[in-house]
Amino acid sequence: MEIIIPSEWRNIMEQKARNNVKRLRLEKGDLSQTQLAKQVGVTRQTMNLIESEKYNPSIKICLLICRELGASLDQLFWLED
Repeated sequence: MEIIIPSEWRNIMEQKARNNVKRLRLEKGDLSQTQLAKQVGVTRQTMNLIESEKYNPSIKICLLICRELGASLDQLFWLED
């Protein structure tokens, strides 16, 4: 079975998700990847994948990261045009 995706959805799906997680974590000072991962409830490996934009976290994880870094969702995550 072939799945047909409307062209307007295709444009959205082709946009790359970007983030400022690493930059804001480093601006916090001495907050390591391991510490942030523990505070959010994920592994350090998962946090590494998020920071390197190789994994798109769930909205729940995004919001938990925002809370820990004291930032809004749109300050940390966005779609590249």
